Amino acid sequence: MTYAIIETGGKQIKVEAGRFYDIELLTTEPDEKVTIDAVLLVQHEGAVSIGQPRVAGATVEGTVMRHFRGRKVLVYKMKPKKKTRKKRGHRQETTRLLINSINLNGEVLAYQEVPISPENPNIVDDIPAEEAAAE
Repeated sequence: MTYAIIETGGKQIKVEAGRFYDIELLTTEPDEKVTIDAVLLVQHEGAVSIGQPRVAGATVEGTVMRHFRGRKVLVYKMKPKKKTRKKRGHRQETTRLLINSINLNGEVLAYQEVPISPENPNIVDDIPAEEAAAE
């Protein structure tokens, strides 16, 4: 199993090829390719490359699937005996990113092109139709 740890939006995320992750908002349009150079660790077939702070020559390529807003977080502040109350809500802007490949020094370590359903581009089909019919 090949994976990488990347840094995006001030957070560190463990990513694998062929999976999608919800990260902080990226300033790209849906269906655009994104290359992330802030790779902190790459693990491939037992060999681990650790960066100080980043792995030189390592990149993670992905496709932006869609942008959406997360669940509402309520912030309620109250001072007892003072009749002071504040209620605020916040919804974080989020990007769903599909990881296509993990690269190290120009060599593709993990690659998986996952087909996106044409009826609903937000649903990822893991099994092609001809393989699903055979089962």
